[in-house]
Amino acid sequence: MPRLIFFCGHAGTGKTTLAKRLLPRLIAATGEPFCLLDKDTLYGQYSSAVMGVLTGDANDRDSPLYLQHLRDPEYNGLLATARENLALGVSTLVVGPLSREVRAHLLADRAWLGVGADVAVRVVWVHLAEDEAHRRIAARGNPNDAWKLAHWDAYRTRLFMPAAADYPELLLFDNTAPDDEARWQLLSALLAPVPHPQIS
Repeated sequence: MPRLIFFCGHAGTGKTTLAKRLLPRLIAATGEPFCLLDKDTLYGQYSSAVMGVLTGDANDRDSPLYLQHLRDPEYNGLLATARENLALGVSTLVVGPLSREVRAHLLADRAWLGVGADVAVRVVWVHLAEDEAHRRIAARGNPNDAWKLAHWDAYRTRLFMPAAADYPELLLFDNTAPDDEARWQLLSALLAPVPHPQIS
């Protein structure tokens, strides 16, 4: 049974770092082939080229223009690529914020995802305190974060923290200062049998 594992969360929470750290352990534990699909890697240069032409700001990833015209096509392509890998029997880790989709429970909706009951779906929500996320974003110096930092009050209105009781499909992971034990617990949860197919 191929696995579709999402690492979601807001900017600066460490989604990609966590996914890359767990990937070798997932391969070793399962003996299965995996691929990593990171939205920034797949679409970063494309988005830079398009936004550079449209707005003159190649680093814009948060303006209303980007969110209205490029965000959804990027995610659609990301999920289509995941489905192609799954159809070949390759388990897939998908890394991206996907906050709208998480908020609407879409990642638990197999029909929306376009995957059957033969795919084990897990969703990790990576989180930490807003002030720590702000510090990490500023420290990493990624030009794609310039809009967030310059318009933090507007950006922060899009932030949310799903409550465990309201989002039972999520594996919540506090990435403030995780130790190996916390990562092993997450790995065990990812490898545990999916109890029932999610919303269909």
